Amino acid sequence: MNAPTEKIAFRMFLNPGQVDEYRRRHDEIWPELVTLLKDSGIADYGIYLDAEHHVLFAVLRRGPGHTAADLPARPIMRRWWAHMADIMRRQPDGAPVVEPQPCLFHLD
Repeated sequence: MNAPTEKIAFRMFLNPGQVDEYRRRHDEIWPELVTLLKDSGIADYGIYLDAEHHVLFAVLRRGPGHTAADLPARPIMRRWWAHMADIMRRQPDGAPVVEPQPCLFHLD
């Protein structure tokens, strides 16, 4: 029997007026970044927009043994963060500001 995946949700913050640019950059997401995310155990990753508040809401699944915690040290991840830095709220190290969102209800 396979171990269950873990579903997590978080929000990030888009700078006002950057929706089209955010969408364009993700429409052209780098294949090597997609490979890195998948190889790290990330799947079923969606990012949604609350346009009124410029908030991005993301949900993803992480498989057993995922290595998502290692992503910040990976050069391709750091390059992506630099690529997105001008359109999102960032941490001092260049990572996007991410706020985990707890699950209060789930219906399977």
